[in-house]
Amino acid sequence: MSIAANKVPGVYAAHCHDVDTARYSRLHNNSNILTMGARIISAELAKNILDVWISTEFEGDRHIRRISKISDYEHKICPSCSFSEEGKTVLFEHPLVQHKVSMIRDKNTSVKEFRELVQEIAGLMVYEMTRNLPLVKIEVETPLAKTEAYALAGKDLAIVPVLRAGLGMVDGILQLVPNAKVGHIGLYRDPDTLLPVEYYCKLPGDIDKRDVLVLDPMLATGGSAAAAISLVKEKGGKKISLVCIIAAPEGVSKVHAEHPDVDIYAAALDSHLNGHGYIVPGLGDAGDRLYGTK
Repeated sequence: MSIAANKVPGVYAAHCHDVDTARYSRLHNNSNILTMGARIISAELAKNILDVWISTEFEGDRHIRRISKISDYEHKICPSCSFSEEGKTVLFEHPLVQHKVSMIRDKNTSVKEFRELVQEIAGLMVYEMTRNLPLVKIEVETPLAKTEAYALAGKDLAIVPVLRAGLGMVDGILQLVPNAKVGHIGLYRDPDTLLPVEYYCKLPGDIDKRDVLVLDPMLATGGSAAAAISLVKEKGGKKISLVCIIAAPEGVSKVHAEHPDVDIYAAALDSHLNGHGYIVPGLGDAGDRLYGTK
């Protein structure tokens, strides 16, 4: 029973086929919902499974130690990241990322510098995100001899910026993964309702076969990001991650609530939204600062 298998807070479901899975689902996962396959489990076995499941107590402290080991492993594979408790939100703590985030927050940073920094931050974030891409052994010939080397195992990526601010992150990522396909989703936030309005959507035809990175530098209310993710899913996208530079708690909660299967990657998690839906302290309007329209 995977600790991460259940997506609804407070729900720990276990699908058991024998008394051992019933016992360990309680010991390790504190399961509170039991399911069984009626077609393959006899009435007698079902009763035994139920008896064991009801009589077994959650291990508590030992479970917490197991969670701690999982957390240690996560930090081992991504040492410059921190992992939140609610859903999977990964915050990048790498010194270069934090330094550059401080620079784009500065209201005196020029349009040129802002644009370059956003590209650099996006590239650094995706560098960490792709740390565990699978590799295959290949043979190459150097000027001196043949030798074994490694190449990416052909895992296909697609990046989907939310227009217009998301475009500022694209080039920084393409410098690392130049073969990634690029889709575009056009959304704007209604200034009165703060709800997203779609005006454009063009995605790669094989989006269902690719790992998808949705790019939205400012995760504020979460409405636009959640709507963009829904559009990707409607077109067949399955494994989706959201990449943003600065997030607000309200946006994180919105995306996790509507898309618990989507991981969120951010360089900073700020305090709150103001009455106009802007992130505080934030950096202002990312689109305006990228393109000098304010």
